[in-house]
Amino acid sequence: MGNMLSRPVLITGGGRRIGLALAHHFLTQQQPVILSYRTHYPAIDVMRRAGAVCIQADFAHDEGINAFAEAVKSHCTNLRAIIHNASGWQAESPSTPLSQVLNAMLQVHVHAPYLLNHALEGLLRGHGHAASDIIHFTDYVVERGSDKHIAYAASKAALDNMTRSFARKLAPEVKVNAIAPALVLFNEDDDAEYRQKALNKSLMKIAGGEKEIIDLVDYLLGSSYVTGRSFAVDGGRPLV
Repeated sequence: MGNMLSRPVLITGGGRRIGLALAHHFLTQQQPVILSYRTHYPAIDVMRRAGAVCIQADFAHDEGINAFAEAVKSHCTNLRAIIHNASGWQAESPSTPLSQVLNAMLQVHVHAPYLLNHALEGLLRGHGHAASDIIHFTDYVVERGSDKHIAYAASKAALDNMTRSFARKLAPEVKVNAIAPALVLFNEDDDAEYRQKALNKSLMKIAGGEKEIIDLVDYLLGSSYVTGRSFAVDGGRPLV
């Protein structure tokens, strides 16, 4: 970990699933962690007892995003990495105005990382060549689109593009990359029929699991050369 240990890793959406797994991973390595959460889960209390700084944040509006950035600054003067894991999953629906769906998806997947990257840039800079990182979590649908989640796919595509723009802006001090997962974890209430149908959509026929993401994040943080790239973690779905 080297110089990581003195600078926190910031994880948005760290209260469950992949964000929570990453927080656990870093804490077991004595790596300071700051995480955001929208909804309080019992895991948040566990994280606090383990030493993580847990900040409730509402990314549904710019004021909430900016308030979160100020809260982060009040807890630290530098950061090792920002991992943008916070996400929403909203489909187009006759019961919801289309503009509302689009705005909600753009808010969490575009406004939040865009504003936070700018607001916290100073905490990432000044530590040497390739010493800091930003990682955007996008989605495999960036390449193929989605007929049922059009706004979601479009917002993740915008985040994918921002990866390259911020890589250009922040190099060579800060590396900026994206991870584009497909099926990594099932939800607890997913039934057997759904699980099998989902598994059949990939070449590898398994759910990737948290370790695939953790190992890739470790690789990106350890690299001194890779920036501006998107890494698919999709089990070969586009080839099926």
